[in-house]
Amino acid sequence: MQKRFVGAVAALALCLSTAAVRAEEVVVFAAASLTNAMNEVGAAFTAKTGHTMKPSYAASSALAKQIESGAPAHVFASADLKWMDYLTEKKMVSPDARFDLLGNTLVLIAPSDSKVSSVTLTEKTDIAALVGNERLTTGNPESVPVGRYFKKAMETAGQWDKVKGKVAAADSVRGALAFVERGEVPYGVVYGTDAAVTSKVKVVGTFPDTLYGQIVYPFGQITGKETAASKAFLGFVQTNEAKGIFAKYGFKVR
Repeated sequence: MQKRFVGAVAALALCLSTAAVRAEEVVVFAAASLTNAMNEVGAAFTAKTGHTMKPSYAASSALAKQIESGAPAHVFASADLKWMDYLTEKKMVSPDARFDLLGNTLVLIAPSDSKVSSVTLTEKTDIAALVGNERLTTGNPESVPVGRYFKKAMETAGQWDKVKGKVAAADSVRGALAFVERGEVPYGVVYGTDAAVTSKVKVVGTFPDTLYGQIVYPFGQITGKETAASKAFLGFVQTNEAKGIFAKYGFKVR
């Protein structure tokens, strides 16, 4: 009996050792707005597969440039199509190894103690007048996706020339969120999901998507960095379990 028990323990140890060897780390470069949701998705991924996810969060523009420069990412999750297209054109992501997964909303936020409670946002809303002599923060309109969406909205409304001089550009959407959290500016433009992760700001208005189009988050495999873990991760984020986590954080699941 004891010999059989010892043998069973040894066999179990061998299985566990083999599983440990097979477990891999997948490095995911993800848009800053994905931080909270992706951390939970990563934990669920590890629980399900044994593989671990090592995330790096920043503006999609910065991450794409880092990948182009040789940063060791396996997977890229962008907050817009532009930067995934950029890497695809550079042949660093295959057209067959990318897919659109999530959507979001563009919102106007203010510090939680602001006296402003609601702003109706339409094509005719005068954002420059609303901001007055103050500043409004969002991601850099020339590169950071959230800033580019806002710029597009203002161009559609014919207001960009009046608004652009009032923009305090942040290096990422979470940078813009932090400016408003600290009360350094009276307004910010971020994603709805970012506003939802803090009690220090409040949403005072939502931009209609007719002004900026759809916010799309594509996920892609970096060419030459394919591993069992990266393939498993890209499969996992498309499961109902992962989609449920993203939805919990307010993302629109495609």
